[in-house]
Amino acid sequence: MMDQLRRSVVCRLTNVAILFTLYFLVALSPETTAQQPPGLGPKGDLVGLEFEAAGSTTMIGQNARKQLIVTGVYSSGQRHDLTHDVTYSVDVPAVLNVDAEGLVVPTADGTATITAKVASGQLATLIVSTSRCAEELPVNFEHEIVPIFTKKGCNAGGCHGKADGQNGFKLSLLGFYPKEDYEYLVYEDRGRRVFPADPDFSLLLQKPGNLLPHGGGQRMSPGSYEWELIARWIRQGMPYGSETDPTLERIASVPPVREMNFKAKQQLAVIAHYSDGSTRDVTRLASYEANHPEMALANATGRLTIEDVPGEVAVMVRFQGSVGVFRAIIPQGTPVLATPPERTFIDNFVFAKQRQLGIPPSALCDDATLIRRASIDIAGRLPTVAEVEQFLADADPAKRDRLVDRLVDSPGYADYFANKWATVLRNKRRNGTDIPYTYKFHAWIRRAFRENMPYDQFVRSVLTATGDPETHPPVAWYREVKTSTTQMEDVAQLFLGMRMACAKCHHHPFERWSQQDYVGFEAFFSQVGLKNSKFNQNVNQPDMVYLKTSAPSAKNPRSQLDVKPTGLGGVPLDISPYEDARQYLVDWMAAPENPFFARALVNRYWKHFFGRGIVDPEDDMRVTNPPSNPELLDALTKHFLDHRFDLKDLVRTICKSNAYQLSSQPTEFNQTDQQNYSSFYPRRLSAEVLYDSVNAVADTPSNFGTIPQGTTAVQLPDNGFNNYFLEVFGKPEAESACECERSAEANLSQSLHLLNSGDVQGRLQNGQGRAARFNREPDRPDADKIRELYLAAFSREPRPEESTFVMSQIAGYPNKQQAWEDVIWAILNTREFQFVK
Repeated sequence: MMDQLRRSVVCRLTNVAILFTLYFLVALSPETTAQQPPGLGPKGDLVGLEFEAAGSTTMIGQNARKQLIVTGVYSSGQRHDLTHDVTYSVDVPAVLNVDAEGLVVPTADGTATITAKVASGQLATLIVSTSRCAEELPVNFEHEIVPIFTKKGCNAGGCHGKADGQNGFKLSLLGFYPKEDYEYLVYEDRGRRVFPADPDFSLLLQKPGNLLPHGGGQRMSPGSYEWELIARWIRQGMPYGSETDPTLERIASVPPVREMNFKAKQQLAVIAHYSDGSTRDVTRLASYEANHPEMALANATGRLTIEDVPGEVAVMVRFQGSVGVFRAIIPQGTPVLATPPERTFIDNFVFAKQRQLGIPPSALCDDATLIRRASIDIAGRLPTVAEVEQFLADADPAKRDRLVDRLVDSPGYADYFANKWATVLRNKRRNGTDIPYTYKFHAWIRRAFRENMPYDQFVRSVLTATGDPETHPPVAWYREVKTSTTQMEDVAQLFLGMRMACAKCHHHPFERWSQQDYVGFEAFFSQVGLKNSKFNQNVNQPDMVYLKTSAPSAKNPRSQLDVKPTGLGGVPLDISPYEDARQYLVDWMAAPENPFFARALVNRYWKHFFGRGIVDPEDDMRVTNPPSNPELLDALTKHFLDHRFDLKDLVRTICKSNAYQLSSQPTEFNQTDQQNYSSFYPRRLSAEVLYDSVNAVADTPSNFGTIPQGTTAVQLPDNGFNNYFLEVFGKPEAESACECERSAEANLSQSLHLLNSGDVQGRLQNGQGRAARFNREPDRPDADKIRELYLAAFSREPRPEESTFVMSQIAGYPNKQQAWEDVIWAILNTREFQFVK
């Protein structure tokens, strides 16, 4: 048998003409040629010049800095940044200086008028007052010195901010614990890093100035603003600050949002707001990072450069423990003269966004594309030949809605979404004794989706599971997430769209959550205990959940104080030792006013059907990663809540929209769009769906050995089936709550496996398969067989040139079964087969 397979592989690889010809026939589409987009359109004439309101116009002390933002107002109504394009002058130069980038530095007490002027003569003025410039005002360590370390990367995770520090010197990560930093600098090693008698010779300056050997290279120049500020602090005796000093409450970007053209630039200013009502310009001390670097880049001084991708991009601004966001709206500007009919509220918001950005949508996909797309996305399988024929022949205008309804109510829906949820709920088999638990948990999940259990009840059943998995299958989740930290991190990531792991040890660098928030959320699971049930003798894998009779709380490792259960952004709860804190957690999550729970689910499902979340990644819904279409996300969330967490209704609502039913063929006007769903984004079939699809086209049953023959890969109850095909195509091992564990990337091993593996060849040569059946039907016209094959693989009729080519190839084969095997083999290796589009 192996010799036969080897001969077949060699023969098949020599007949690459079929593969490449079919590839070009079925996979390639007409090229589109992009034209220069109009963007915002003609600006018109410059009619005015304005200084943006960027905090107080009073500057106190020689340490103060102010970033000017100058905006040009045009006759079209457009506003463009001219900060770096104007000429600045000061009527009283002795009071302050303004450089070419609009940075204001006070030099003496007084009042001065700054004038910004363009070559055409328009100008704007700003009055600035300065005071206490001659005084040696105390430098605040937390507010002025620590931000320098963050800005220069000194306290980053790859330098002195890592757990053990760097070369004997440690700082808290990103300066989140300034009191610890103060101890490290001023008192550790007898304060050798600071030299008050001559601050410029302090190690704290000599090292980053690269005047002494420094592994991090030069981080600041002698005489720079940062250098002089640190030197002044050392000269003053290294004060920390006073207990009465105001605390930072928030930061804000100026401007907060702006419409911008491709390749445009925008200077930002960052204003810190303090508890006493005062403000401070911290533009040059803040850090900047775009959430989509392919769309925009920001430099160290806060100047943003837009690339040539339309959509919305957010720039995260970070200062101390606060984060802010600047949003750039980047229209393509093509007139959207028509869109497909708006059948649902989803269409209203999707097409409105496309009109705003000037990105015309593609046309609706044809019926053949839709039945294949919907069958894969909803039921995890290819449609049968009979289903395709019936659907294509149906003339009822409502047939697309009926298709969606039929798929949602089919067993395949429950199979596919049980597969999806079992993976992220870590339904993992580690050895043979786990089978009763993993099988029961999978069966419970499948039943929940078949019966359309409301999502909030589904989550409650999992999180509050108690007892043994024999009688309470969701208990199996706790067998994989055994500690309160992994339990809370999985819950936050999977059900709230929040990645909380960073906050376990320090303030989250991209979010508002602190270690206190982490511990308060963890406290909801502090009563959970694990032990062995009577069914389990494995002491290393306890399988029974019980509740400890104790008041729920968790200890903050830094303060060593107990923290009560607290929802993210909520208030601490008083829960008695005899109540289950997890019930309170789900109550908080499922409340209509909860800002995370329903939003995370609808965003997760949106990504499933569209290939990209409204917030992407789907489990990173932080404030600094805002949605590409916030109005759409709000509307979907409201709809989901109004329909009482009905998952089937959500699937129907999404798939019946014309936004979902757009063609995957981009036009010259939307081919660069990556986030606004102006065309359907093709994506690779998942490992399980591709495996089952190969079997469907070859017409061979799957065989996983220990379960009934014909069980599909999508129906597998857990990860414990050794199958190289599934492994090489990225089936996850259920090790994580993140869907990113599933690999969708193409690689050489996948191509080689489909091209010449004994596994695939065996299915092609199966005596009961499609090729053998075609060979047993000599009187049946080849054109009819080709039509069946195309309907099975692509859910469409073959084009005339495809049918003619395949028939010409078959005619040249003396062995007709091998001919059909080669044709099927070529089809399996096409992009059209391997992708949903």
